[in-house]
Amino acid sequence: MRPTAITNGSGVPPDLAALTRPDFPLLQTTVDGHRIVYLDNAATSLTPRQVLDEMNRFYAAVGANVHRGKHVLSEQASDDFENVRTRVAQFTGFRGDEVVFTANTTASINAVASGMPLTSDDLVLVPFDGHHSAMLPFRRAAEVRYIPVDGSGFVDLDRYSDLLRLGPTVVVLNHCSNVTGVYAPIAQMAEMAKEAGAVTLLDAAQSAGHRRIRDDNLDFLAFSAHKMLGPTGVGILCGRRAQLARLRPPALGGGVVDWVDSQRYELRKLPHSLEAGTPNIAGVYGLGAALDYLDRIGFTDLADHDRALGDALAAEARDREDLRVLGPVGSADRGAILSFTIRRIHNLKEIAKILSDAYGVMCRSGHMCAQPFVDGFTDDEVLRVSGYLYNDREDVAALFSALDAVIDSVR
Repeated sequence: MRPTAITNGSGVPPDLAALTRPDFPLLQTTVDGHRIVYLDNAATSLTPRQVLDEMNRFYAAVGANVHRGKHVLSEQASDDFENVRTRVAQFTGFRGDEVVFTANTTASINAVASGMPLTSDDLVLVPFDGHHSAMLPFRRAAEVRYIPVDGSGFVDLDRYSDLLRLGPTVVVLNHCSNVTGVYAPIAQMAEMAKEAGAVTLLDAAQSAGHRRIRDDNLDFLAFSAHKMLGPTGVGILCGRRAQLARLRPPALGGGVVDWVDSQRYELRKLPHSLEAGTPNIAGVYGLGAALDYLDRIGFTDLADHDRALGDALAAEARDREDLRVLGPVGSADRGAILSFTIRRIHNLKEIAKILSDAYGVMCRSGHMCAQPFVDGFTDDEVLRVSGYLYNDREDVAALFSALDAVIDSVR
């Protein structure tokens, strides 16, 4: 599953975007004569042909269900499916039997929140800059307090330390904010949480496609395929075996039981006891191809590209007095995510639509599923741009050139 890109002699791609763009069919299309500048990657990344080919291979050459029979096609599907599980384990540092396939990151986090024996007497710390999916499942299951961030989007570690003294049962951590692009000091925070005796869960939806995540202090790790070049409909929940064993299965039925009579049933061993029904088999094939693609590029190059693109976005925003950026515009450990408001302009949905329809620039408007955090900066919605490996400084320039023109026109 090698990308079209061929690296130079040092193994470092001289221009990651130019080398990978040919692999993405959608980037070969236009909108009203403009090439597509896709900057909505924090919502969903694009899919390379290598991933599409692998998903098509399942439907065209295999097609059968997994773990349902002993005929040759079912066994082929099952072997391929489990090989991807092994690939995920290698990627995350968890064991193969500690990898559970779900529908998305939201489903993964809900599986923990609803599966653990939590009550209103339990305290759960959740990130204030986190996605709604990292908050709401635990707000329904236990008492929740928020891990605070300052006005620049950085975690307040002193106040976090104070909260840990309250003895939380679970600590949910947000690796990268989908609003500011700021990376939290996860290694330090996870170690502090474990020292306080808490179960740790990391929401890595925004970071898994950009940085390799390995930390023995993480009990659970959740992310999605569709933000890292894979298909929609596939999520991953990694959990230490002892912690997974505590979870009540989110659903019962086919695939999770070994034996059933009229009164009783016996669950299958982990991780299958947490995977009810027919899974998104083709999607898991696609996830495996996406991991292969990213590994071929290398996560060092991916992380460097992410930082450089984030710096370029921040530098352009810093030069425009009309933009009010949520989070830092100076030195920070940040990815290629930038959210902002525009002074004296409030209908940002319309701005996003004009950027799309008239300039081919795709971005996002709204509260980014992080409304408590966004509301701390503005009583309005924000505009968010987010890049990935196929974006470059030319895309950044095209975005801000279009944005300048739209702002002048609207005013």
